[in-house]
Amino acid sequence: MTPSIILLIVALYFIVLLLVSGMAKRKVDNAGFFSGNRQSRWYMVAFAMIGAMISGVTYVSVPGMVGKSGFGYLQLIMGFIVGQLIIAFVLTPLFYRMQLTSVYEYLSNRFGTASYHTGAWFFFISKMLGAAVRLFLVCFTLQILAFEPLGIPFIINVAVSVGFVWLYTHQGGVKSVIWADTVKTFCLIISVVLCILFIAQDMGFNFAGMLQAIEQDPMSKVFFFDNPNDKQYFFKQFFAGIFTMIATCGLDQDMMQRNLSCKNSRESQKNMVISILLQFVVITAFLMLGVLLYQFAALHGIDSTGDKIFPAIATGGQLPLIVGILFVVGLISSAYNAAGSALTALTTSFTIDILGMKNSGEAQLGTTRKRVHIGMALLMALVIIVFNVFNSTSVVDAVYILASYTYGPILGMFAFGILTSYQVRDRFIPYVAILSPLLCFVLDKNSEAWFNGYRFSYELLILNALFTFVGFCLMSQGKKKA
Repeated sequence: MTPSIILLIVALYFIVLLLVSGMAKRKVDNAGFFSGNRQSRWYMVAFAMIGAMISGVTYVSVPGMVGKSGFGYLQLIMGFIVGQLIIAFVLTPLFYRMQLTSVYEYLSNRFGTASYHTGAWFFFISKMLGAAVRLFLVCFTLQILAFEPLGIPFIINVAVSVGFVWLYTHQGGVKSVIWADTVKTFCLIISVVLCILFIAQDMGFNFAGMLQAIEQDPMSKVFFFDNPNDKQYFFKQFFAGIFTMIATCGLDQDMMQRNLSCKNSRESQKNMVISILLQFVVITAFLMLGVLLYQFAALHGIDSTGDKIFPAIATGGQLPLIVGILFVVGLISSAYNAAGSALTALTTSFTIDILGMKNSGEAQLGTTRKRVHIGMALLMALVIIVFNVFNSTSVVDAVYILASYTYGPILGMFAFGILTSYQVRDRFIPYVAILSPLLCFVLDKNSEAWFNGYRFSYELLILNALFTFVGFCLMSQGKKKA
């Protein structure tokens, strides 16, 4: 594919999103920006949430990971289903009953200002770094494929990307995000289904033959019960999936902002149950695509693996041009939409939680919200440029690790608040939240030496939350909240 074709696809997608955003932002006030006025249709949110849970990194990485871990990722998704049910029937009714705009307001009502700000800042750091690194990876890919061959500097690439994300969210907020995620979900499903069909056709498979080829391939193995020390071990993945979903969806303003835009908790529950079941189907399709990609690569002598295999085959010229177009559409839709939803959530959390503007007048709140939205966009662009300066995979890995650590304290805070009725010494909570990830870091670095070769996987999040929970117990004042 030529750079001009790639940039044309990006421009056309931008136009589609702007049209969708234009419809969504009509008569949107501050409540519409933050919560969609609690008027979103549950079935629309359910469809949109499928795409919301898939980032640009996931779009490329899930098919690529089949080479090393088979269908083992489904073990984590099974845990996600259980975690989503807990969110739907435990957290969601609580949040609706308290009429929360930001989920971290719960910490203020339950414990106090220090706990509230601690949760909000942990979310802010995690979401900003996570969103920036995801958008960086896509900007970096587009720089190599399109911008650099045309002599356009990376900073222009970033400015255009972040500027567009700001443009389609600055008025509509969560309404624009839900509509954009609906478009994104449609693009992702069409992309993965048609890519599967074109690759299977090239390899001479009919539908039944394709399913048989995938089933008989060793890479289609789902369950791993053999070695408890292995990161793929079923119970590690399953239980980590439960708590990861609770932390990164139920206690994440970015994700819950969509769910809380439904009319009531019952509507939101229907949305969450349907969306997680549909996500299981979509992820399975991505894994099936992964097996076909590796079989196609072996057949045509392509040596790319991991994250590189999908881009290499989609844009390599062995398949019809439409496959490359579908890949680019899927990649940019997953990346820009994720950045847009993160920008909206960051604006909401910073305005409501950190600046404390919820009870301000409509005009003052609107002015502050718009300024914060611009500030969040500029900060995101700056972080992306810093990533590019270092331009190191180790930096990207470090950011993902840091982001996973920050959800542990948030999970521990909410768990203590929901499972107990005790108050805490609020002013000491920031120290507990900082100490817990530090303890996890020490254990992670020494686990193989200290625990007979045991290697932590995603279950480190559970341990992180447990340390926070224990810290809250130690800071407990020993009396129930009145």
